[in-house]
Amino acid sequence: MRHIFYLASLLSPFFLSCSPKAATTDGERLPDTLKIHSLDTFPVPSSIRALEVLNDSTVWFAGSGGVYGYTEDGGQSWTIDSLLADSIRPHFRSIAVTKQAVFLLSIASPALLYRSADKGKSWQAVYQENHPGAFYDAMAFWDDKEGMAMGDPTDGCLSVLLTHDGGQNWEKVPCSKLPPAEEGEAAFAASNSNITLFGGHAWIVSGGKRARAFHSPDRGAAWEVFDTPIIEGDQMTGIFSIDFYDDKHGIIFGGDWNRKEMNSRNKAVTKDGGRTWQLVSEGKGPGYRSCVQYIPESQARGILACGIPGISYSLDGGQNWSSLSTESFYTMRFGKSWKTLWLAGNGRIGRLRLK
Repeated sequence: MRHIFYLASLLSPFFLSCSPKAATTDGERLPDTLKIHSLDTFPVPSSIRALEVLNDSTVWFAGSGGVYGYTEDGGQSWTIDSLLADSIRPHFRSIAVTKQAVFLLSIASPALLYRSADKGKSWQAVYQENHPGAFYDAMAFWDDKEGMAMGDPTDGCLSVLLTHDGGQNWEKVPCSKLPPAEEGEAAFAASNSNITLFGGHAWIVSGGKRARAFHSPDRGAAWEVFDTPIIEGDQMTGIFSIDFYDDKHGIIFGGDWNRKEMNSRNKAVTKDGGRTWQLVSEGKGPGYRSCVQYIPESQARGILACGIPGISYSLDGGQNWSSLSTESFYTMRFGKSWKTLWLAGNGRIGRLRLK
């Protein structure tokens, strides 16, 4: 059943101080003291790890129990619905939105990828995978035509899906074109941020027994893989999130889910497109985080990371970190500027406004 909810916001002001300054691309500098004007929260009947922010006012989400929804007025009203596939209630941890369509991808087997061209009024299943090991973690689009989804290994390599026709058809990349996965290597469906795209590049990350960064320079046609210094070796260790500011500067974040306070070997940056990675703020700053994002227009110096527990920030490229809030969220995305950040977690969506 389709519902429209008008939800009251809970206002929570916070403040943070930071130094040094991070310059934006137009020469403006982020203030020494960033004032968080408000944190508005909106209750949602789902645990949400997939969030797509189109602008400061338009946000889509997908979560557990087949629930999905959107707002087009900054959270004043929400359209919320759910999908049922035969007797299966899919759990969505991946979402993507183009100008023509919305896409939802479920975890576990059967993996189900849905496309809607009418804002969720109707859905078409455009891909299904019944492999017992199927488990998809993230999805993203370069543009309105070409997109990618990634998941755990099934036949000796990570699962990678590609579309070239606006998501109407998807093909799985054969293992002959991908680096082999190592024993115990997988990925985490924690925040729909195992993939990041820039230009024609794609980067995907792994965890578990190995924590590595996979790179394609040509929209998924060819692949290479690089080691990282992020903690690995146990089932719940590794890289949980990746973001790139441009084709050279990137950050990976994760840690040990079972030891969330551990803040060593859990964050690293690259300046050469992911070929080499350097640990930052080693033994300092936040421990485990499930999602990391560059602050828009910050010249790769401004970074936010969220997880359980809390939201952390850096304004010097990850070298130094401060706590922004103890509020827990799984995932987040910025709007068109650094002043609006949307977050999602267990049973709620948050809108963080800065000034």
